[in-house]
Amino acid sequence: MPSYATGLSHKPLISQPSDVEARLESQKPIEELREEPIDSTRPSAEPEEMEKGQDYELIDWLPNDPANPRNWSIGKKFFVTFEICFLTMSVYIGSAIYTAGLEYVILEYHVSETAALLGLTLFVIGYAVGPMLWSSMSEVPYFGRTNIYILTLIVFVFFQFGVIYAKNFGMLLAFRFLTGVFGSPVLATGGATVADMYVPRKQVYAMAMWGSSAVFGPALGPLVGGFAAENKGWRWTIWELLWLSGFCLVFIMIFLPETSASNILFRRADRLRKRTGNTKLKTKGEVMAEQMTGHEAMMMVLVRPFTLSFFEPIVLILNLYIALVYSLLYLWFESFPLVFVDIYHFNTGTNGLAFLGLLVGSWIALPIFFWWVHKYLEPKFNANGELKPEYRIMPAMVGAFFIPACLFWFGWSARPSVHWIVPIIGSSLFSMGALCLFMSVLSYLGDAYPDYVASVYAGNDLFRSGVAAAFPLFANHMYKVLGLGWGSSTLAFIGIAFIPIPFVLYRYGERIRRMSKMARHDF
Repeated sequence: MPSYATGLSHKPLISQPSDVEARLESQKPIEELREEPIDSTRPSAEPEEMEKGQDYELIDWLPNDPANPRNWSIGKKFFVTFEICFLTMSVYIGSAIYTAGLEYVILEYHVSETAALLGLTLFVIGYAVGPMLWSSMSEVPYFGRTNIYILTLIVFVFFQFGVIYAKNFGMLLAFRFLTGVFGSPVLATGGATVADMYVPRKQVYAMAMWGSSAVFGPALGPLVGGFAAENKGWRWTIWELLWLSGFCLVFIMIFLPETSASNILFRRADRLRKRTGNTKLKTKGEVMAEQMTGHEAMMMVLVRPFTLSFFEPIVLILNLYIALVYSLLYLWFESFPLVFVDIYHFNTGTNGLAFLGLLVGSWIALPIFFWWVHKYLEPKFNANGELKPEYRIMPAMVGAFFIPACLFWFGWSARPSVHWIVPIIGSSLFSMGALCLFMSVLSYLGDAYPDYVASVYAGNDLFRSGVAAAFPLFANHMYKVLGLGWGSSTLAFIGIAFIPIPFVLYRYGERIRRMSKMARHDF
């Protein structure tokens, strides 16, 4: 079974056949075309594929192939990373921007505050449900990632009209859930897009930027929506979401390239089949997809993320930890009006400014994190660009302490006798800790389960969004019963209970991985 590699650049139109295409059209061996040997680091076929008697010619990368996202220029990689961060922020802002107009929803639809919060809860549940489908689909060669991003974002944008023109409260909740579902792909797959472009040694920098955009979104929501809700009503906050996501849609439709290797190679093979008439030209992804039964495909798309999430101890415990962080974030957000409106007498608009502490915390943490990666993490990579996954967890061992410290600081400093800037400064510790934890966990999971990255990230998104969705519903009741000091302290004590997790994984993670059938064992 011959294996072929092609050197076609990834362009929508090819004006003239390249030398590679010309050779393929004449059905001559491509090895005669070039001096360097075909890349032997990628197998032409798995043993079981040859046993099945498959007769095909494999299309794969050339060395230094310009179509390979990892060979793109630094400028192009940075621009695509910015697009993914912008897309993530444009969707994530949709959760908290709704809360800026919460009191106006209560007045218009005559519902309780808990009921009104369902507009936030259902949107976040949509975050959890959507990736279970979209993330696995993005791994299928025929779809790719960019097509999924664009098609779902189109629905996300137009479903905002359903929220804006909701005739009743039930319609509002239904469309909030649906927009969460269709806005969710990048929240779980954005990390996979980053991994498509960067070698492991450099992935962490781009992952940190992507992770920070996931914090920026919820933090910017009350700031962007506060003044709009105060002056124009709650619907204006959704108009802002529509404008932002609509602009993002146009932006990525024009500029976002495909990064999935399986999809790029599939389209290359398809062009060659049409040009040469040789139906034996296939990619490894196509061969695997053709050999997969409908049952196997359903297992991969719908079952594997759950299996990994609930039966892999490492995935389960880290998913619970990240779910806790996001739950505390959304629950804690509900205390901001109690502090800055009730105690410091901010109005709805200026209350949003109190969330700037979170942004500042992220901006402080990022350069420190980058310095640590450059100084201590990068030298630990071996000559093949590989790293023991447990090294990734080290920032979490620091960040774990920032979450409870923030909650103690915020809860006990929020009083009329203390200036309002003090709790805002304390809030910055949360984003510092969340960034460290988010980056450590996602990087660690990606390194520990390299063959199941999309499914692992989808399960992580299911946990953190599904659990976080319920927490805001009892926030106000908790703070009214316990008060700000003890309410925040209760959350801090929960955070303290999870502090040992990164330390345990750093010490025993390798041993646990070696007992797993799905985690990597070579480190």
